[in-house]
Amino acid sequence: MKALQYRTIGAPPEVVEIDTPEPGPGQVRLKVTAAGVCHSDAFIMGLPGDQYVYGLPLTLGHEGAGIVDKLGDGVVGVQPGDSVAVYGPWGCGTCYTCSQGKENYCPHAAGLGIAPPGLGAPGAMAEYMIVDDPRHLVPLGDLDPVANVSLTDAGLTPYHAIKPSLPKLVPGSVAVVIGAGGLGHVGIQILRAMTNATVVALDVNEDKLQLARDVGAQHVFLSDDDAISEVKSLTHGLGAHAVFDFVGIQPTMTLGQAMIRAEGDQVLVGVGSGSLPVGMLDKPYEATVRSPYWGFRSELFEVLDLARSGAVHVETEVFTLDDAPEAYEKLHAGNLRGRAVIVP
Repeated sequence: MKALQYRTIGAPPEVVEIDTPEPGPGQVRLKVTAAGVCHSDAFIMGLPGDQYVYGLPLTLGHEGAGIVDKLGDGVVGVQPGDSVAVYGPWGCGTCYTCSQGKENYCPHAAGLGIAPPGLGAPGAMAEYMIVDDPRHLVPLGDLDPVANVSLTDAGLTPYHAIKPSLPKLVPGSVAVVIGAGGLGHVGIQILRAMTNATVVALDVNEDKLQLARDVGAQHVFLSDDDAISEVKSLTHGLGAHAVFDFVGIQPTMTLGQAMIRAEGDQVLVGVGSGSLPVGMLDKPYEATVRSPYWGFRSELFEVLDLARSGAVHVETEVFTLDDAPEAYEKLHAGNLRGRAVIVP
């Protein structure tokens, strides 16, 4: 079968021919219908050799959807022909955290060698993929897999980031989204669907700001120092109730801290790094900083139900598997509107 693999440190991914995998006991083989392209892929492919821990060759794709094709021994709960989405952050499945569906925070996965598809295990950018356990399959039903596969990360991640802040996002509140790209434009829609907050979007790219307008942001500003005064003006000088940073680098972290209010939430979602001063004199009183990761298994059901209601959609650009390397080139250049989706 064909697969898109990262094979050499520092080199672009390649479309190659590999053996079609067979499911072992308890496993499920999917005939892939769609796979999403993500900045996380670009992040790991940009790591130097001494920091890269995901194995080579690596079949990419941690956002996956497919048709159940073949069952390993002992599998129950799914049938050949089922259309499903893949819940990506796989855990051990037996610990207290996993029993709550919080496999993204499983404390044992790394020690047991369990990795998400496309981020250590073979991913969805192939004609077929193996899913380790049927519990990681969520029914798609009549949802179009190509239009909705990105919700497994680009929907689930912002949903999980936003949900704990819902009590603060009451009528009259202001929520700021920094970065209106693949995750951010879905986060804007989630905020509009689930809260009465006024949604402000910030980005350095005018095309992304237009996308933010198109999906429901009430205010959009360039992501620079002037944005601080704009947000303060909208909030009578008090600052935002919540800032969701889908970039997560030092400039956006500093920007977010400058526009948060007392008891506000600063949520660092983007795969970046930086540092923030904390303490009595460095942040507004009782302001919080959170760094969430992906989302809970139960939350993927909720995100897909939001899509069924029409409240959330993903702007997508579709590529064949043969053209998948081009999708990463466009991602790197910042030329995608929303998400790229690979269709084998």
